Amino acid sequence: MIVLSWLVLLIPPAISLARSATMPSIDSLRLPLAAMALCVAHAVLGFAVGCWVPRVIGTPILAVADWIIVAFTRAMLPYWPRHVSGQYGSIGFGEVPRMVTVVAPLLLAGGVAVGLMILWAPYLWRPLRVVVAAAVALGGLLGAHHTAAGWSAAPPLTAGHVAMECTGSAPRMCVPEFNARYLPKVQRDTAKALRVLRAAGATSAQPRLITDGYVDGRLQKGSTDSVWRMMLTRPVPRGDAVYQVVVKALHFRCKQVDVRTAHSAWLWGAVKTGQEKAYQMRREQEGLDPVAKELEKQVRADVTRVLAETQAEQTEWIRRTLDTCEAQKS
Repeated sequence: MIVLSWLVLLIPPAISLARSATMPSIDSLRLPLAAMALCVAHAVLGFAVGCWVPRVIGTPILAVADWIIVAFTRAMLPYWPRHVSGQYGSIGFGEVPRMVTVVAPLLLAGGVAVGLMILWAPYLWRPLRVVVAAAVALGGLLGAHHTAAGWSAAPPLTAGHVAMECTGSAPRMCVPEFNARYLPKVQRDTAKALRVLRAAGATSAQPRLITDGYVDGRLQKGSTDSVWRMMLTRPVPRGDAVYQVVVKALHFRCKQVDVRTAHSAWLWGAVKTGQEKAYQMRREQEGLDPVAKELEKQVRADVTRVLAETQAEQTEWIRRTLDTCEAQKS
């Protein structure tokens, strides 16, 4: 039974790794090894039940009960029952559970399994075996609860476990290495776009580093003036990463911006930096229903008019556009 459960656990990821010609990292083995240990603990529990209840009855009942108990912890509050049950939930890109995350369910299941095995020990006085077994099982339960009691819905994680590739300067750009073939061109186009926007008076941003924040998962840190963390994993191969940088550089001075005003600024920035195709792709991804198509006509008319003006007039327009909300309040 243990071997079968291990095969069910290991064969699917092994096939996936083989098909992609990928070697597992040490960190990636943490969850599978913990799951293998949990399979042993659950097998011990199943064996114990099989010793007391006819297997034809105990096997289906235990299988269903075990699945229900573990699965339903996902919908329970507080959160600690899901964490000590072995319910890991979703693991994001670049995320790895901390060691304490895999220890918590092992304390519970392992404590019960070790307690059951102590009951089967042939050399101890039976009452003593019962007391020691109960103490071990209770200790495992209390230890698991104490470990996970303060956790939120997401267990303790570490992030950033992704091989990165960096290139260039002013700004230096870093993306996961599987996107490395796109990086030199993206970095050059990004540096050029930022120079164009600064020369046009649209921004003063000079980030030292632009890095892919997606690899930081749920532990993503915010951007600063010198370090921009952006979601680049998909935009880089898709071809709109530079446009995303343009949008970030065109910083509005308020939290809420009129849609027409925002799109006008973004289209103007896209045209000035050679990213009009990426702008159009973005609009199509958002969906161009009749209302959106009419808005897009108005936006293009606004931007066409602005582009026909002098550079000084365009500079004044983009500065006024980025300050639109504040101007409306005055």
